[in-house]
Amino acid sequence: MRRTRDRHSLPKQNRGHLTRTLQVAAIAAIISLLSAGIALADIVQNNVVVGGNDTITAGGSTTVSYSVQNTNSNNSGDPQNSCNPADGSPVMITLSVPDDVTASTESFALNACEPTKQDVLFSSSKAGTYSIEVATSDAGPGTYSNSANWTLKVNAPPAPSDTTPPVISSNVSGTLGNNDWYTSNVALSWTIEDDESAISSSSGCGPVNITADQAATTYTCSATSAGGTASQSVTIKRDAMAPTDVAGSPNRGPDSNGWYNAPVGFTFTGQDAPSGIASCSTPTYGGPDGEDVTASGSCSDNAGNQSAAVNSTTIDYDATDPTDIEFVGGPAAGSEHYFGSVPAAPTCSASDDTSGVASCVVTGYSSAVGTHTLTATATDNAGNSDVATRSYTVLAWTISGYYQPVDMGLWNTVKGGSTVPLKFKVFAGPTELTSTSIVKSFTIKSVTCPGASAPTDAIEFVTTGGTNLRYDTTGGQFIQNWQTPKKPGTCHSVTMETNDGSKISANFILK
Repeated sequence: MRRTRDRHSLPKQNRGHLTRTLQVAAIAAIISLLSAGIALADIVQNNVVVGGNDTITAGGSTTVSYSVQNTNSNNSGDPQNSCNPADGSPVMITLSVPDDVTASTESFALNACEPTKQDVLFSSSKAGTYSIEVATSDAGPGTYSNSANWTLKVNAPPAPSDTTPPVISSNVSGTLGNNDWYTSNVALSWTIEDDESAISSSSGCGPVNITADQAATTYTCSATSAGGTASQSVTIKRDAMAPTDVAGSPNRGPDSNGWYNAPVGFTFTGQDAPSGIASCSTPTYGGPDGEDVTASGSCSDNAGNQSAAVNSTTIDYDATDPTDIEFVGGPAAGSEHYFGSVPAAPTCSASDDTSGVASCVVTGYSSAVGTHTLTATATDNAGNSDVATRSYTVLAWTISGYYQPVDMGLWNTVKGGSTVPLKFKVFAGPTELTSTSIVKSFTIKSVTCPGASAPTDAIEFVTTGGTNLRYDTTGGQFIQNWQTPKKPGTCHSVTMETNDGSKISANFILK
């Protein structure tokens, strides 16, 4: 026991050497005793080869076989003259494995001697020397000696050969807007990695804080290791300011007298650096009516910054037609008037609350016989207009005559060159008209004489007096003396037309 304690009190690096020395000494002693006829126990052993499977590289592994060697002696020290584990009570092997070493098993049984064996896989990822010791137990009568303790040597892996340059990556922190523009302060840093060798030099790899707007600017980091030189670039553009000098104006001129009377579009513009204007509002104003009205708009830049809304230049807007159109004077709506008694043409008035009435004009007036429609058109200063209408009727006069000696509906026969009195009356409703100015004309037209069967009536007297039209107050009628032409055998039609367009006609045959 003193020897065991002394061995474990040695420095760790000397324990393996001591263990191997003891193993060699034990084997030599066994051989010596056997040759001298002294009894020995069975031997627990392994196949460790110094400088062979006792040495691995960190991260590697080695396999060690454990077995029992039969000494074939039942003399003192071992009650069995045969393989101890073969008596039905196998030997239990327990390994003592350090913390930084992993074994595929740390406890197993051997129920026979060589060539029966147990393979154990040992591995470690940490360089060093590690003692692997064995403890035995057997429920049977056999006894064992131990020559299976050994030392695992784990060598550090060789330094890797660097064949690749450093790996460089950029780290950009900031608020990213549109089109790869940053709209806030930007922090740039670099990560340089090389697992095979140290970074020997670098350039442009320090942190950068970008706090002012800038156009696209490229930053490059270069680094060198044993594997070579690498570089990485990143382009950063910053625009954190919204467009300025935003203004809007109508995209067309006024419709009338400086006023707009229909929806009008507005164009907005602005200034922006460094990303530039991307788009601006294009609103349309369509009401309400008013003077000095505006539209609201804004602009956005290519980075996504948007300006505050601003008002456009002012415009005057009136899209409402004039109202309250009324006729002033003139014929009343639905009224009837005899020709010559029609009221004078009316005027009109209207209202407009915004731009004001520019004009009100009446058209369609007539004093001629028939039904007429008056149209009052009111127009405001913005060019809006509306109409009002009114209808009235002008009645024709009534003509009575020709009286005797002329027969209406017959062919009147009269001696050529004689004078025929044409007598008639004219009424405007119940009122008889007496002024000769109401007669527009007498028309004598040669016509084709009728056949022999046409009804005729002879005029048998000659009228005296002049041939001018007159109103006979005694007879209460108009008289127009017609001196017939001296063309016997010809036929004529005599038509009298009044100023309202009314007419009467009579036919004559000259003989």
